[in-house]
Amino acid sequence: MSKVSKGVLGMANYDTVIGLEIHVALLTDSKFLCSCSTAFGAPPNSQCCPVCLGLPGSLPTINEKAVECATKAGLALNCQINLFSKFDRKNYFYPDLPKAYQITQDAYPLCSRGFLDYYVDDQLVRTEITRIHMEEEAGKLIHSGSSIVSSDYSLVDYNRAGIALIEIVTAPDIHHPGQARLFVEQLRLLLSYIGVSDTKMEEGSLRVDANISLKPKDSDLLGTKVEIKNLNSFRALEKALEYEVSRQGEILDQGGTIRQESRTWDDRAGRTMSMRSKGDAPDYRLFPEPDLPPLCLEPAWVESIRASIPELPLERLGRLEEQFGLSRYEATFFVHYPDFCQIFFDLAEYDLSPKAIVNFLMGDYARLARERGHLDARRIAGLLTIVKEGLIGANQEGVVLDALFSSEKSAREIVKEQGLEALRDSTELQGVVDGVLTANPDLVARFRSGESKLLGYFVGQVMRATRGKADPEVVNKLLEEALS
Repeated sequence: MSKVSKGVLGMANYDTVIGLEIHVALLTDSKFLCSCSTAFGAPPNSQCCPVCLGLPGSLPTINEKAVECATKAGLALNCQINLFSKFDRKNYFYPDLPKAYQITQDAYPLCSRGFLDYYVDDQLVRTEITRIHMEEEAGKLIHSGSSIVSSDYSLVDYNRAGIALIEIVTAPDIHHPGQARLFVEQLRLLLSYIGVSDTKMEEGSLRVDANISLKPKDSDLLGTKVEIKNLNSFRALEKALEYEVSRQGEILDQGGTIRQESRTWDDRAGRTMSMRSKGDAPDYRLFPEPDLPPLCLEPAWVESIRASIPELPLERLGRLEEQFGLSRYEATFFVHYPDFCQIFFDLAEYDLSPKAIVNFLMGDYARLARERGHLDARRIAGLLTIVKEGLIGANQEGVVLDALFSSEKSAREIVKEQGLEALRDSTELQGVVDGVLTANPDLVARFRSGESKLLGYFVGQVMRATRGKADPEVVNKLLEEALS
């Protein structure tokens, strides 16, 4: 696991308090309350209808698939699923909100009281999840400048308006920017595993609002909270929080006060900038959504969704370490690349050592598979089996692997056709060894004078003379005998 940078955390006088609000677009073909498409990249304002635009007389209908995805996310995050939940209107005026209100869940959310466990510097930590509620997405503002605060005008695309979202709200129990990044990375991985979102941050499918404050060291008195809006990459999240720790720390050190406000992250300038004051809690005039009935879920339906949840990332990490003896680094690789992990599990069914499988999959195979796609596990097992049997040497493995990607033949067929069988005959190899030593009398003398590292050079020359087919173990033995 990578180590968390704590470069901005050397401020001895303060503790950092961070809470996150993660907005996740659910993986549905149609929007939350209408039948408009959710496909990304369509021409602006081409995927809208009277319902998602809030035109008079239009009536919304709840997308059952969205409720299923939200419930699955709540279960995977150890939440209590509330069998009764309801929708509210959150009223505010903003250009990307066509109805001037957002349908959301306020007092009665779908999910509550969950948690996510994840590793920080090889230590398992837990972040509490206060609630997960469903709501509809707003539209998208396209700014003329590099950011909202530097733009002369903005255009509005309502294609995104009405897409089904969940908002995952954490407790303020994250203590530094690196931990916030690791939490969101693990959350994104979990959501991908259960298939409720494509989690493409570059397309806006997962965005983070971060609340951060500083408080006196070891004090129970919380500081003034600042919100950083719409962070759409792991790097932006970590850098924006680091900047805020430094900015707020300097203000407090100079005897100033922190202003409660919403800020935005300017990636080019490497700093946050003020958007609007939040001195008082905004009056959203929340009231029950009159056009949607409450959600009343059947316990059996919830349990059927629970049964559909696959092995989650942290569970898989533990199984790879405990059952197969993988290191944390190796297990993390397979957890983050489920396609490679599935091939690992398939190969583990053969009479092969887990270490041999790991070394192979994380070696040249990883590069070739990303370029050309995966091989069938049965064909890979054939290659690893002949390596285990000693039919080919390690130097020939790459040649056979490349041929497997280029043809439908088995590893044994490729070895036979290309004459790649390893040379083990001591008599035949003795002649090659004698030839190499005879051609390098000065190096032989230096070896016998104590330069033992020259043995590797001699081995390399023998392998070169045999086009890599000689068995290195036999070669080493013959050279040691000849040089002693």
